[in-house]
Amino acid sequence: MAKLDLTTLKKQLLAKQKAEKAAAKKARIQKQRDKHEQTLFQQAMSDVAPLKQDKVYHDNNKPVARRIEKRIDDENARSEFHDPFSDEQDIMDVKPEEILSFCRNGIQKSAFRKLRSGALHICDELDLHGATLKQAKQMLVYFLQETIQIENCCVRVIHGKGQRSKNNKPVLKSHVNRWLSEHERVLAFHSAKPKDGGSGALYVLLKR
Repeated sequence: MAKLDLTTLKKQLLAKQKAEKAAAKKARIQKQRDKHEQTLFQQAMSDVAPLKQDKVYHDNNKPVARRIEKRIDDENARSEFHDPFSDEQDIMDVKPEEILSFCRNGIQKSAFRKLRSGALHICDELDLHGATLKQAKQMLVYFLQETIQIENCCVRVIHGKGQRSKNNKPVLKSHVNRWLSEHERVLAFHSAKPKDGGSGALYVLLKR
């Protein structure tokens, strides 16, 4: 009986040693594989330069829009609202599908060409859909004041085509066309490409 127990114990020890060797071998293989993958990763990333800044600009307009809505709802802000635009009696009517374009003297042709082609990165945007003229004016003024203060910043202003308005006249589009051409921060603007809203939106180039 003791001999049988000894034989069984010997087999168990051999099986344990075999399992330990197999586990050790597996661990060595995994370690070598991890090291190889790390080497490949470092080689692949060798030509990648780190970012020189940690600021990220998002196209999402919600943070600015929330600040604008809060200011418009604020009675004090409404009483202090400064209207930078002149009398609106001579607003020129534009057509729903009309392409709008404006460029101040001194703007480089290459910069305006990039703006028209939609090649500039859109830093921010403002959607005026559903706003009254009064609301739209306040929103646009606050937006131009609060949007990113960097030179040659490109933003998108969505005014719509006014196809559902009375007599199919794009009243808001006509006013935005006038307002932007008068604002001191606006260097140029042009109707957007179809992917960005077409004749219902504008690329706007701003100065600091």
